[in-house]
Amino acid sequence: MSSRHLLRSVAMQSLYEWDFESSLIKDDNYQEKFSKNRLDKIVKNNIKEYSAEIENNNFVVELVNGVFENRQKIDALLKKFAPEWPIEQIMIIDRNILRIGIYELIFSKRKDVPAKVAINESIELAKTFGGGSSGKFVNGVLGSLYKKMEK
Repeated sequence: MSSRHLLRSVAMQSLYEWDFESSLIKDDNYQEKFSKNRLDKIVKNNIKEYSAEIENNNFVVELVNGVFENRQKIDALLKKFAPEWPIEQIMIIDRNILRIGIYELIFSKRKDVPAKVAINESIELAKTFGGGSSGKFVNGVLGSLYKKMEK
C-alpha cells in the first residue's frame, strides 16, 4: 500500500469517527465549540495508531482540515450529484469517502492530485471499507461530478 493511500485511509477513518460521534450528540453547543477540537484529537490519535512509521503525516491533516473547512460546500455538491440519497441516509463511511474525493477534485491543488487519481483512490477506499455497492456508488457520484467539471 502506498503511503498516500495509507494516509487517505487514516483521514477517512478520522472523518468517519468524528462524523459518527457527532451524529450521536444532539447538543448544538458541542457541535460548534468542540467539534473541531475533537476532530483534531481523533486525527492525532489515528496518525499515532495507524501511520506513525510514515515520516510526513501532513497529508492526513491537510485532507481532514480541508474537508472540515469546506464540508458545507462539499455536502451541497454531494446533494447535487447524489440527489436520490439524502446526506443523512448515505452510509457514514461512503459519505466521508465522498467528502474526501470531492475535496480532492474541487478544493485541493490540482497539481498535487490529478482528478482521476482522486476518483480511483476514493473507489479503492470504498471497496476496502464500504459495503458491497460502495465502490460503484462512489464511482457514480464522483464520475458525474468530474464530467460536469470537464464541461
